[in-house]
Amino acid sequence: MGRSRGSDESGGYTGRPETTPTNPNTSLPATAADARDQVSDLLLHSGLRCDPGAVTDALMVTTELVTNAIRHGGGLAGFQADVRDGVLRVSVADRSREAPVTQTGPPAGIRIGGYGWPLVQSLADELTVTPHADGKRITAHLKLG
Repeated sequence: MGRSRGSDESGGYTGRPETTPTNPNTSLPATAADARDQVSDLLLHSGLRCDPGAVTDALMVTTELVTNAIRHGGGLAGFQADVRDGVLRVSVADRSREAPVTQTGPPAGIRIGGYGWPLVQSLADELTVTPHADGKRITAHLKLG
């Protein structure tokens, strides 16, 4: 499944020049919506002219990582987002050392879910899962242009 990122001359996020540093010290969001708002604000003020499809992908990845940390990872333990050299980096820490699980078939019964991690894998340009003593950190890199 490829990305749906085309050039859009009329849209995207614009602002200061790309050389303006972004703030990597975002506060811990209470919800996935709060995390999306932080990333959206970061992109708005990044100075990049971001492809709207890339912004959609970035917000989707942010939502999935934070939601999974809250639902499956024992709670959100850390959140950081920054933009450098045209790449958004979103890093989410939780309290579980278990690696994310890829849904390999249809869910049993009426269970909903299990497709977030494959979605993140298909949208991110690079993913790392780093276990540590208190859980794990998942970092996704997404090209914005």
